[in-house]
Amino acid sequence: MIAANLQAVRQGIAAAAQQAGRQAADIALLAVSKTVSPDRIRAAYAAGQREFGENYVQEGIDKIAALADLRDRLQWHFIGPLQSNKTRPVAEHFDWVHTIDRLKIAERLSAQRPAGMPALQVCIQVNISGEASKSGVAPAEVPALAHAVAALPRLQLRGLMAIPEPAHDPAAQRRPFATMRTMLQALRADGLALDTLSMGMSGDMEAAIAEGATLVRIGTAIFGARG
Repeated sequence: MIAANLQAVRQGIAAAAQQAGRQAADIALLAVSKTVSPDRIRAAYAAGQREFGENYVQEGIDKIAALADLRDRLQWHFIGPLQSNKTRPVAEHFDWVHTIDRLKIAERLSAQRPAGMPALQVCIQVNISGEASKSGVAPAEVPALAHAVAALPRLQLRGLMAIPEPAHDPAAQRRPFATMRTMLQALRADGLALDTLSMGMSGDMEAAIAEGATLVRIGTAIFGARG
């Protein structure tokens, strides 16, 4: 089931990429594995999946430990809201963090990243729809935060992440993603070497790919409805 679901999602990415005039190889698939057991993650690994996203610190660390035999073959992404008192375990165990929304979090991750590990790959989360219930920095504050984060040791700023307000009309779905693309282009023009737009989930993946997503975060379509 998981192998078939992964194949279907990959086919969907390829079709959306072709429609947008892009190469499917330029779009990474992040399997969102929150609430998913290590055995099912292992099944996804057997079907060729290598990148997994976790929303909760302790749950993610427990799975990293349970799958320690695969550690050098998997990339673990932290994609949930991150409080300052939880930065150390994330810095010590994960490969990526998508949800930096203030400098204090980035500074703590930088200070707490073990010297023997590769630089922590990070994205700034943008509250692109201005929702009070969502984490993320306001678009106007992105340039200053991006330059500050990019200057920190032990981190590598890769790009931007967003979770727009849900919309069902494809044109409405594309608008916030287009804004994100423009924002990334402006940062690159300003001297930052960025390559990542983490945006698009099961319901709006096609719109995100049309607007330049380089990484889509898919959970339910791979692992089924969450219990």
